[in-house]
Amino acid sequence: MTPSRQSPNPRPEPKAIADLLERMRNGDKYALDQLLPLVYRELASIAHGQRLRIGGTGVNTTALVHEAYLKISASKPRAFEGRGHFFAVAATAMRQLLIDEAKKHSAQKRGGGVRPISLEDVEIGVDTQAESLLQLDRALEALHTVDPRLLRVVECRFFGGLTEQETAEALGITDRTVRRDWVKARAWLAVHMGAEEADDS
Repeated sequence: MTPSRQSPNPRPEPKAIADLLERMRNGDKYALDQLLPLVYRELASIAHGQRLRIGGTGVNTTALVHEAYLKISASKPRAFEGRGHFFAVAATAMRQLLIDEAKKHSAQKRGGGVRPISLEDVEIGVDTQAESLLQLDRALEALHTVDPRLLRVVECRFFGGLTEQETAEALGITDRTVRRDWVKARAWLAVHMGAEEADDS
């Protein structure tokens, strides 16, 4: 009988991650060093997903993971309430790095056709990839003033690639609330960004 083939690097059990996050909350300064190797593949997956969805501005996957590591290292241990929250914080750090890079590139390059950013059924087309990312960032800042929770849902679902359940865990809300907020946020962004494009035309 042929033995079953196993992945050489199996995905770590969520419980192992949760245990290390608990140790971090309890002040174990060595827990983060043990946690990062376990979550590196997932952080890289989030980074890769962000680069696919909103494009690269010269920032590679490794740089995004490194930015997440710096953000996590600087955070207070009690900031992480669970696995979902941990990855949400990492995704937000990656988004900020992409925004910062987009600001640099926006001043250097203009034109070059339309590259849409798709938020599922919402498509945002502007002059350049960097400009489209900056436009999305402006819209997200405006969304934060309207409803901060909607922004967090977008960060978790779109930037972090978290599932409804993981987003609910990260934000301390129900799956149903996540679904409702996700629909509401996408609709709001579509209207807001459409109005901004009309103003710029």
